[in-house]
Amino acid sequence: MKTNPEIEESDLAEPYIGGLLASLGLSVHFFRAEKDSLFYRDDAGREVAVLDLVGGYGSTIIGHNNPDIVRYAKELLDQGVPVHAQFSKHPYANDLAQKVNSALRREFGTSEPYSAIFANSGAEAVEIAMKHAEFDRVAKLAELAEEIEGNLEKARTAVAGGAEIVGGEPLDRLGADPDGPRGSSPAEVIAGIRSVNGARMATAPVFLAPEGSFHGKLVGSVQLTHNTGFRAPFASLAAQCRFVPVHEPDALAKTVESERKTLFDLAVDGRAVRVVERDLPVVAAFILEPVQGEAGIRPFDRETVLRIQQACAAVDCPIIVDEVQSGMGRTGAFFASSHVGLQGDYYTLAKSLGGGIAKAAMTLVRGSRYRNEFELVHSSTFAKDAFSTLIAGRTVDLLEAEDGKVYRMAAERGDRLTEMLRKLQEEFGTVIKEVRGKGLMIGLEFHDQSDSSSAVIAEQARAGLLGYLLSGYLLRVHAVRILPTASATNTLRLEPSVHITDAEVDRLESALRALLVVLRDQDGAALLPTDSTGASGQ
Repeated sequence: MKTNPEIEESDLAEPYIGGLLASLGLSVHFFRAEKDSLFYRDDAGREVAVLDLVGGYGSTIIGHNNPDIVRYAKELLDQGVPVHAQFSKHPYANDLAQKVNSALRREFGTSEPYSAIFANSGAEAVEIAMKHAEFDRVAKLAELAEEIEGNLEKARTAVAGGAEIVGGEPLDRLGADPDGPRGSSPAEVIAGIRSVNGARMATAPVFLAPEGSFHGKLVGSVQLTHNTGFRAPFASLAAQCRFVPVHEPDALAKTVESERKTLFDLAVDGRAVRVVERDLPVVAAFILEPVQGEAGIRPFDRETVLRIQQACAAVDCPIIVDEVQSGMGRTGAFFASSHVGLQGDYYTLAKSLGGGIAKAAMTLVRGSRYRNEFELVHSSTFAKDAFSTLIAGRTVDLLEAEDGKVYRMAAERGDRLTEMLRKLQEEFGTVIKEVRGKGLMIGLEFHDQSDSSSAVIAEQARAGLLGYLLSGYLLRVHAVRILPTASATNTLRLEPSVHITDAEVDRLESALRALLVVLRDQDGAALLPTDSTGASGQ
C-alpha cells in the first residue's frame, strides 16, 4: 500500500500546540516517571530527571507510577479482569462508592448517603452533575405543572358553584402579560393562566458559578468555565451560566432574584378564587471549586461559602462541588470543601482518583435529590469498568490508610512548600505578588510585567504567555517542571505528590530564586530558548 511521505513526516497530533511548545521551550518527550520526577533523554541519549510540580494538573497525589498501584494494576491485568461487561453487576463500583461515602460521612458529619454515577474524566463528571440537576429541575417543573392543573380544575368547579375570581396584584400581572387572558371571565382567566404558564415553562435553565470558575471544556462544562476564550465560541450549544462576583456580599442573592420567574395558579378560599404565583425553578444548580484552580489557586473562605449556602437554600438551588482537582487528599482532607464546611448536593471527583494510572471519575448525588430514573437516561461505554474502578478503590484505600496518613503528609508538605515560597516573596517582593493555596495545591503569583523594560518580558506578558515562558526557562535551565494556571497565567501552580522531599523543595527554591533574579533584573534574553526547539529531549 502506498503512503504519502509528506503526511507521514508531518505532525498530525495537535500540530499547533506542538509548535507553541517548541517556541516556549516546553517541547520535551518524557519517557519515564516515578514519584515527583519525569525523565527524558538529552541529545547524547543520557537520561535527565526533571522535578515535576505539575503532577498531571493535580492527578498524582500519591506520585507517578505509585508502586502499590502499579503492582495492583499488573495483578488485575494478569487476572484478565473485564473492561467491557456493561449492563451487568459491578460490586467493585459499589465498594468504591461506599469507601468515598465513608470519607464524606467522616468529614461532614452527615449520615445521608450519596449515590454514585461513574465517568471517565472530570469534565464528564461535571456534565453528569449538570445533566442530573436539569433532570431533577424538569421533573419538579412537571410536578408543579400537574399540581397547578389540578388547582385550576378545582377553581373551575368552585366558580361553577358560585365562587368568584377576586382581583389583586397577581391578577393584574397576569393580565399585563402578552400571553395573558383576553377577558375577565373565569374561563378566560383559566385559559390565560395556561397560556402564560406554557410559555414560561419553556424558559431555558441557567446555571450559576463564581467568577473565575473552570469546570472543563466539553460542550456543557465549558459553559461553566468563566474564561471567555474557552467558552465564547460554543456559547450557543448548551445551557447558559451566570458568573457571579460571590465575594461581594449581596451579589449571589441579587443574581438569583434577577433570574426569578413565576407561574400563575388559582387558590380557592371559600367563595373567593384568587390568582397566586408559584416560583418557577429556573436555576438548575450553583457550581464551584472549593479551591479555584485555573483562576490562580484561590481557596474559598467560610464566610463566602456560608453566603452561597444561604442564597441557594432560600430557593432550593442545589450546589455542585467540583473536587476534580482539589479532592482526594490534595488539600489535607479527602474533600477540600470540608475545610470550610461546604457540604454539596453533588460532588465531582476525578484526577487523583485514578491513582495516577487509570482514567477514573465519579459524580456523587445527595440521596434526597437523587432520581433513580436518571440511570435509564445516562450511560457510558467505558465508565465503571472493572480495571479503572478497582484501581480507584485501591487508591482510596491508600489515602485512608494509617488513619489518613496521606492527608497529614499533604498538609505538612504543603506547609513546607508555602513557607519556602513566602520567604522568597519577602526577598523578591517587587516580583512576587502573592503566595496562596491549601495543602499541595499552591499558586505563586507574579506582579504584572506588561510594562517591563524588557521587550521580551513585556510582549509575552501582554500576550498572556509569560507564565509559559517562565515555565520553559525553569525546565530548560533547571530541570524543574511547573506550568501556569490556564486563566491566570501570571500564576504558577505547584501540585506535587505527598512524596516530595526536602531536597526537592530546596532544588525548587534554587531554581525559583534564579528565575526571580532574571525577572528582577528584567533579563528577557535569559528566558528565551537557545534554539528553535527549546529544550532538548524531543
